[in-house]
Amino acid sequence: MTAPTRREFAAVAAASACAATAAADPPAPPPTRPFLTPAGEFRDVSRGSPVPHTLRGPAQVAARLTPETWRLELTADPAIEEPHTKQPASIARPLTTAAGTALDLTALLDLGKAHQVHFLKAMQCLNIDTPLGQGLWTGVPLREVLKLAGRMNNVRRVYFYGFHNNDPKQRFQSSVDYTHAMETPPGELPAFLAYRLNGEPIPPERGGPVRMVVPWSYGFKSIKWLQQISVTNNPRNTDTYAEGNNDPEAVLKSAAFSDRVPEKLPADRPLTIRGVVMCGPSGVRRVEFWVRRVEPDSPALADDAPELLRAPWAECPLDPQPDWGSVFPVGVRPQDVLGFDRTTGRPREWPLRYSVAPFTATVRGLAAGRYEFRARAVDLNGFAQPEPRPLQKTGKNGILVRRFEVG
Repeated sequence: MTAPTRREFAAVAAASACAATAAADPPAPPPTRPFLTPAGEFRDVSRGSPVPHTLRGPAQVAARLTPETWRLELTADPAIEEPHTKQPASIARPLTTAAGTALDLTALLDLGKAHQVHFLKAMQCLNIDTPLGQGLWTGVPLREVLKLAGRMNNVRRVYFYGFHNNDPKQRFQSSVDYTHAMETPPGELPAFLAYRLNGEPIPPERGGPVRMVVPWSYGFKSIKWLQQISVTNNPRNTDTYAEGNNDPEAVLKSAAFSDRVPEKLPADRPLTIRGVVMCGPSGVRRVEFWVRRVEPDSPALADDAPELLRAPWAECPLDPQPDWGSVFPVGVRPQDVLGFDRTTGRPREWPLRYSVAPFTATVRGLAAGRYEFRARAVDLNGFAQPEPRPLQKTGKNGILVRRFEVG
């Protein structure tokens, strides 16, 4: 490793002093953002032309996108394709609109009386470097719906589709393997059909009346406007996202996302930066931050730059947990939410997997000049963001840089 340049050494020394000052500060007040994102405030990345949630009146009824007209078909894929698929999948009781046996919303809600689950999950697009919003999702595990079809044979994967204007070219689809659908290990979260968001019916903008929610994955797996499920003996993944060189089996990355900061700050005012950390399956050990002084001609740093790897990262405290009784909607007890202890009503781990938790960093004593702020997550395996990332399309996970000027 080469020795740091004089400029690098000065920047590291200044950042170390700032980090030490920040560590001595008392905890900052909680962020003003709500812990649950209101349904209308999620960032929207819906596809389609027209986008399905913009349909109104007879067009919405014809598309079966109202609570009264929604139907879900559950069928078996008859395809045989050597050498991958030698026998077709079969089920005892197909659910189809033609036969009048498709599942309607009333029947799904009745199924929920015995099998309903609540789960806290943040939605994030695979290729966008910030979460879209976090909600409390309520629904029925996919396995309970699959049981309605009776005995299955030669099923290795479950495909599911959402309404996209009855245009095959627009169809958006995803899938999970049979084991993840049916054999959820104790303590793990199941894929499920969601019909409520934050205690209310899911609006069309968020994929209602019913959407799939796959907790461990990015949003492309949580298909909106769900209407068709097909079990298949085809072992291959046919997700729409795979067509764009994306990894269709990518799981959420543990990553920190800092908010924007003012471009200029007075020298006598502390810098407070807030953000959220996404907790993927690998968990979150800590959030770290680094303030770097720069000059107008300072080159941008890559995520694997030596200066960044050996920088004096300082631990950034997470904000206190909220009062869960006041966070969740009326009628939902914390004890009833998956991932929460049934006795204490507290999360079994914090941050809670597949959700975001807020953090706050306060830095004082910065001299006049230009600076960069970075925050990163370190997971329970010891990986510091952006690792592990063997393929760029497994989830956008770069370290956000916030630039500002003091004085």
